[in-house]
Amino acid sequence: MIRRRVTVRGHVQGVFFRETTRRRAQAHGVAGWVANKPDGSVEAVLEGEHDAVEAIVGFIREGPRGARVDWVDVVNEEPEGLTGFEVR
Repeated sequence: MIRRRVTVRGHVQGVFFRETTRRRAQAHGVAGWVANKPDGSVEAVLEGEHDAVEAIVGFIREGPRGARVDWVDVVNEEPEGLTGFEVR
C-alpha cells in the first residue's frame, strides 16, 4: 500500500480532470480524493497498490482530453487507510 499527493498545474480546471481521475481511480481500486484548488491547480491524494497508484499518477501527468498539463509535483506520504474515492 502506497500513498501519493499529486498537484498538477496548467489548463486543468473545467476540462473534467477531477471526474476522469475519479473514474480511473475507481477502476484501478485506488482510494482517495481529487479537488480543484483556488490557484487553478488540481490536487489529488491516491492510496492503493503500487502499480494501481502509479497508473493514476501516469494519467494525471497527461490529463484528460482538453487539458494541458504544465507541471506535476508528486509527494510520497504515509498511507492512512482511505476507502472510496471522491471529488471534492
